[in-house]
Amino acid sequence: MSQRNWHPLKNIDTLRHQMNNLFDELVHGNTEKTGLHSQSSIPKVENATWQPAIEIKETNTNLILQAQVPGIEPKDLDIHVTKDAVSISGEHKEQKVHYEKGVYRSEFNYGYFQRIVPLPMCVEYKQVAAEIHNGILTLSLPKSRVQNHDVLKLDLSMQEKAREAMVQQRQHQEHIEETMHSRTQAEINASSSSTT
Repeated sequence: MSQRNWHPLKNIDTLRHQMNNLFDELVHGNTEKTGLHSQSSIPKVENATWQPAIEIKETNTNLILQAQVPGIEPKDLDIHVTKDAVSISGEHKEQKVHYEKGVYRSEFNYGYFQRIVPLPMCVEYKQVAAEIHNGILTLSLPKSRVQNHDVLKLDLSMQEKAREAMVQQRQHQEHIEETMHSRTQAEINASSSSTT
């Protein structure tokens, strides 16, 4: 009988990793296949074994991306930002401490990690501010003034009002022309009758 090592937390992390990728793909499309995002310029960490949890918030001027990276020194983080994606990678090193009786349980994530996050809008990637406090990495990403995905809302009532104003202006112009034509005709008739 063979004995199999079962690591439920690693299996859960793998499932979470797959669900994060699926969610990102559903929200932003399959960016690796379509090439719509500039993620291809972000270096991939091939031996990444886990991903930090993230949260994205929006203010009037910025996207705020936060990632949970407890126990990781800032020097061990590698952050890449493009106009529409962020990559957070690094290594969480296990402390080399010898315990007399060993470790009973460990739920910490050790090893290399990477999280590539497609952004919901373009950002000014050269103006990003970053800070790390209490194991939370916070990136402040200024929104780009030039959006690739601009949406214009058409107000048909305004177009209708503009068309009505143009029609009224044309009718007014025609009325002026008719008035001038009739006056000119009346003057011609009056001058020709006075000469006879």
